[in-house]
Amino acid sequence: MSGIQIKYSTAQEALKVIQSNQRVFIHGSAATPTYLVKELTKRATELNNVELVCISVLGEFPPAKPEFADSFFINSLFVSQPIRNAVAEGHADYIPVFLSEIPELFRSKILPIDVAIVHVSPPDKHGYCSLGVSVDVARTAVNCAKHVIAQVNTNMPRTHGDGMIHYSSFDALVKVDEPLHETVYSNVQNDAANVIGKYISELIEDRSTIQMGIGSIPDSVLKSLGSHKDLGVHTEMFSDGIIPLIENDVITNKYKNEYKGRTVTGFCLGSRKLYDFVDDNPAFAFLDIDYVNEVSVISRNPKMHAINSCIEIDLTGQVCSDSIGTRQYSGVGGQMDFMRGAALSEGGKAIIGLPSRTKTGKSRIVSFLKEGAGVVSTRAHVHYVVTEFGYVNLFGKNLRQRAHALISIAHPDDREMLDRQARDRWRKFSG
Repeated sequence: MSGIQIKYSTAQEALKVIQSNQRVFIHGSAATPTYLVKELTKRATELNNVELVCISVLGEFPPAKPEFADSFFINSLFVSQPIRNAVAEGHADYIPVFLSEIPELFRSKILPIDVAIVHVSPPDKHGYCSLGVSVDVARTAVNCAKHVIAQVNTNMPRTHGDGMIHYSSFDALVKVDEPLHETVYSNVQNDAANVIGKYISELIEDRSTIQMGIGSIPDSVLKSLGSHKDLGVHTEMFSDGIIPLIENDVITNKYKNEYKGRTVTGFCLGSRKLYDFVDDNPAFAFLDIDYVNEVSVISRNPKMHAINSCIEIDLTGQVCSDSIGTRQYSGVGGQMDFMRGAALSEGGKAIIGLPSRTKTGKSRIVSFLKEGAGVVSTRAHVHYVVTEFGYVNLFGKNLRQRAHALISIAHPDDREMLDRQARDRWRKFSG
């Protein structure tokens, strides 16, 4: 950067601005600024009731430890592994909210942000840093925060889209050189997921636009799309599975209406290979999540296919994706945003994929959701449901017909039990 001198601060200097009873936004997913979070925790004895607001965070997150409960309270917008125990133990909590609406919480000052801590790429020759692999809600947090601290890391990719921020917008910059968080799913054989992936791939037509998450089922879907043509991607997030599809011209984004020719996302999470792939790659648009997950935007893409998973589904079609009974496991996220957007798209499909049984052999298709379970997608929103035993479309079916359809794709050893429970529920239930 010719003629520009960047003044970097130490973590201790930068974090002095944070005071008791303030609300602090923490950048999430692969961009979790672990170094600055650890440094902030060192000030625990000086601080009281600092509220940390975040979506999914990764890696070591010491403010979630019980010994820091008086200093930090985590008010999470999505419950990820590092804070699940804190939520269960009561020194953290969860805000149920659609991912698309989180930016409005910041803008409307329902959750006013005192300080935002974000993780960015080094300034380019024009002085612009990038929010890199996680633009999502961080863009709005930066816009709304009274004070912004940037963890500047040479390992953070420079991504195109809404994440460009001039270094002068930051009140303090702290230079850190540490690897980004990675999540890589192993190639362990998962027969159920592989079959589900193939079934879902059969539902996807050429020239469709797809949304998928991360995990064994989305990964299996992507592996089954190799013979498809001219697919597009409009998704809140993606992982390594899209790389071969782009390299082999399966994903071309030619037939989308929104950002034609480019893969649209809010964030990505995967391996270093993925982060290198998106670095300075204009084929990707990393955008603010209130655009990416806006239902009206999603629905403008023809043949929009939303592919999501869940924890369990009841016989009427109610989907629980964020909790195991009363235990908060994750969050609402963007499932409903995309389920509705896909359903409203011309030729679109809203798809829920799940193994018929848990790892302990219990049916995921149940007569009633567990007591305290949260309904993420209502029975009115659920259309296609896929297990390793086939798929059904619940759209337009009444309650008895839904039960009959879902029982037909349950594990064969559970069907008699489910049929009996359905008969007890509706008395005159019949196929």
